[in-house]
Amino acid sequence: MKFYKRLIILFLAICFFQCQSTEKQPLKPTVYAVGDSTVKNGRGNGDGGLWGWGDFIGQFLDTTKVTVKNHALGGTSSRTYQNLGLWDSVQKQLKTGDYVMIQFGHNDNGPVNDTIRARGTIKGIGDETEEIDNLITKEHEIVHSYGWYLRKIVTDAKAKGAIPIIMSPIPRNKWKDGNIPRNNQSYGLWAKQIAKQEQVTFIDLNDRMASKLETFGETGVTGTYFYKRDHTHTSAKGAVLAASCIIEGLKTTDNSLKQYVIENPKISLPKKFNLFLIGDSTMANNGNDNATGWGVPFPKYVDTMRVNVINKARGGRSTRTFTREGLWDAAKNEFQPGDVVFLQFGHNDAGNIDKAKYRGSLKGIGDNTQIVERDSLTETVHSFGWYLTQMIADTKAKGAKPIVMSLTPRNEWPKGKVERRTDSYVLWSKQVADKESVPFIDLNDSIAVQYEMLGKETVKTFFPQDHTHTGIEGADFSAKVVAKILKQSKALGLRDYIELN
Repeated sequence: MKFYKRLIILFLAICFFQCQSTEKQPLKPTVYAVGDSTVKNGRGNGDGGLWGWGDFIGQFLDTTKVTVKNHALGGTSSRTYQNLGLWDSVQKQLKTGDYVMIQFGHNDNGPVNDTIRARGTIKGIGDETEEIDNLITKEHEIVHSYGWYLRKIVTDAKAKGAIPIIMSPIPRNKWKDGNIPRNNQSYGLWAKQIAKQEQVTFIDLNDRMASKLETFGETGVTGTYFYKRDHTHTSAKGAVLAASCIIEGLKTTDNSLKQYVIENPKISLPKKFNLFLIGDSTMANNGNDNATGWGVPFPKYVDTMRVNVINKARGGRSTRTFTREGLWDAAKNEFQPGDVVFLQFGHNDAGNIDKAKYRGSLKGIGDNTQIVERDSLTETVHSFGWYLTQMIADTKAKGAKPIVMSLTPRNEWPKGKVERRTDSYVLWSKQVADKESVPFIDLNDSIAVQYEMLGKETVKTFFPQDHTHTGIEGADFSAKVVAKILKQSKALGLRDYIELN
């Protein structure tokens, strides 16, 4: 009986000390980010290559001591963020010691009332209002100034014991005489004025980031920190730059959030995947302007901020010699899970099987073989389809995605039509792709159709050296055809990474 009493006493003692220990551990403060798409774009997963600074600000802070939550929503203004109840959901979670990082302005300049978004606010920080019957919500609404809505977020946050931090909106990638215009006479100014009136921290993100971007120059910024197609939303690198500017600004203030800043943060950018090009001279960089493979200009149609295009194609190779010479082994050793591999052969597979060059493969996709003696060596030669099948299997084994392409068409026009090889290498490429359940792109037909639309005389200029190899202009034409196919196909899964002007 005494044993059980001692056991109960021990159990109660453990519970007591655990409760005491729990009570002594304060809750970590939370850093909330509220704003528009420049703070969080879309779902915050980098769709279209676009990111907001709120997705990376946590990498600059010690998240063992603070929690970071990005509650921004694209398309919102200081007005609609509150009208949609988004601010209410954040406000309800706030506790004493939390932080609220606030950045609005990009969308506040829109119409006050229309049937598209109705998100605009009255310019300035005054108390003037405008009564409307909202054309979207069908409700009567009193619209206030940008400053009024910003002030409401600040006062609401303070009421919960949270600490507001106001940022001016990030700059757009617009240039004038080598400089980026500031918004210090509009939303940047008004944000600063509200911060001063409410005695809260203000970080001039607009000026800090613009000054940094100007050191790179317009050509250094576009295609790295912003996409050419979008002057407002940042790439991952742009979002990181914006976050770093906020942190630099924070360090100059007396705001307590700076105690959680990591001195030498290790920033992790979204991992790129590799797109490998495997083929012959019609894809390769041959070092000859008159014989340029389409893989050379192809990267300009790809979002290289998220994709590495690696051209492993080699002139003069067939499926057989690409394998025999170790080129395939060298390439596949670089494949990583999630990579994509384009496979395009056929031009050289029709060569001699048992004579000089020894690069021909057996016709078809069967398992038949032929023994060939060459240079005192014995080689077992397989079919075109056999080699292609092995490449597909190796690619899959690496966790990469193979995509089979048919060979490019030659500048040959039997009976007024561009030559197709639908009874040989085009057919066999498709048969292997179907058999192995991998995507197939009939590049031969896609380019041939475009050639026929241009006409024989125009296409002739694409082939300055011979009927097989394109010059730079022809290579770019073919590369663009490939890009269009990828852009139009949802099934191939690459449309989001293709850039077409």
